[in-house]
Amino acid sequence: MNIYDRRARKELDQLVEEYLTTSNINRRQFLQRATAAGLSLSAATALLAACGGTSTGTVNTSSGNVPKVSSIDVLTQLSGAELAAFNAINTAFTKKTGIKVNVEPTSDLRAVLSTRVRGNNPPDVAGMSSVPEFQQYAAQGKLLQLDKFFNMSQMEQQYSRIWLDVSSYNGHLYAVIPRVNTKSTVWYSPKQFKANGYTPPKTWDEMIALSNRIASSGKYPWSLGVEGGSSTGWPAADWVDQIYLSLNGPDLSQQWVNHKIPWTHPSVKQAFQLFGEIVNGKHYISGAPQSILATNFQDAAYLPFENPPKAYMYFLGDFTASFLKTQFPGIQPGVDFDFFPFPTITPQYANAVTGIVNILSAFRDNDGTRQYMEFLASPEGQSIWPKQGGAVSVNNQVPLSVYPDPVSRRTAELLLNAKYFSVGQDDLLPSAMEQEYWKGLLAYIQNPSQLDSILRSLEDAASRLYPS
Repeated sequence: MNIYDRRARKELDQLVEEYLTTSNINRRQFLQRATAAGLSLSAATALLAACGGTSTGTVNTSSGNVPKVSSIDVLTQLSGAELAAFNAINTAFTKKTGIKVNVEPTSDLRAVLSTRVRGNNPPDVAGMSSVPEFQQYAAQGKLLQLDKFFNMSQMEQQYSRIWLDVSSYNGHLYAVIPRVNTKSTVWYSPKQFKANGYTPPKTWDEMIALSNRIASSGKYPWSLGVEGGSSTGWPAADWVDQIYLSLNGPDLSQQWVNHKIPWTHPSVKQAFQLFGEIVNGKHYISGAPQSILATNFQDAAYLPFENPPKAYMYFLGDFTASFLKTQFPGIQPGVDFDFFPFPTITPQYANAVTGIVNILSAFRDNDGTRQYMEFLASPEGQSIWPKQGGAVSVNNQVPLSVYPDPVSRRTAELLLNAKYFSVGQDDLLPSAMEQEYWKGLLAYIQNPSQLDSILRSLEDAASRLYPS
């Protein structure tokens, strides 16, 4: 058969695509199908080499022998204190098993991981930049199916269904969660609240009433900054994401992020408008709206804790505590700073929490990745990061005593007791749509009277950017 025959060429193109993007075929099967399509063995071998050589990028899901290794490679986007905390876990794993963990940090996790997977050279284990990315690799058969060797009855005892669902795809477990952070925290100074007779609010109406009380006394109730370099706008998205979940619950929230309802839907508009009550509140934020757009989110966190305070409340995730400890040496958790949970909007959806989930999945099947993933999921492995601070374990066998202070213990309780949990909805959107969402929020902060036009523009973007 002439190898340039169109049908043979199509078969070979399909074979290469299947080899690069799925785990359906191994090296031997590739060569068999290539020769059946008309290639000589030498030509088929050359084609295989061009695809990346042997099929090391596919996971071994057989019940046979699992390859033994002395080290594994982990790709991550973590840096600084977070990377140091993560490496504390890796050090404990190596001490326990003798298997070395080689960590490769990168500032562009999505691009590096995608390139390596397509080149048939994935890391043993990798973090995921988003839940949709994790689900995509699981759907392509690229990830090691953990429930084939995990003790799932033990997992179901240690993790609530919320967290197993986040780690699963199509009913199977493909990930572990070494760290979770809540975004549902409003930060304040207990000393200032006591001095002024303020009480942490429990409902949205109570929070607006407190804000008006503070504003009417000539003070600014809120601090808010959305500047974040290339990711400017995400702190505003955190506001709207949390409002939407607290207002409408998880089912409608899923419809929103999956574009089953339009961005012009009344529920989306109402969430923006409630955010607008803060952004546009009379005497709520000094210098608003320009100050909101120009102030870095981390710098905004400091205002309620300066002396004298320049604001009294600040909404951002539990990682805010690390900013405060660095900026104000000697500041005492629970004494000088604390948080109250984001207030209830719809009583039916009380205890609704948004957050960040750190997801790790294995791309290769060997005794190293199997032991590593089991260790990461275990109470032993899960206890390490919380001890370092800045992380919550959702393994219910990790005692609250491992957390270094009362505030971090309360953030853990907030997540463990969540009735409804969602990864921040902007992080569930297609990447390009997330960027459009952030831009839309910046436009809304600048000119709230244009909300209808902004939402129509977001709907137009969604129609282009969501997979058909």
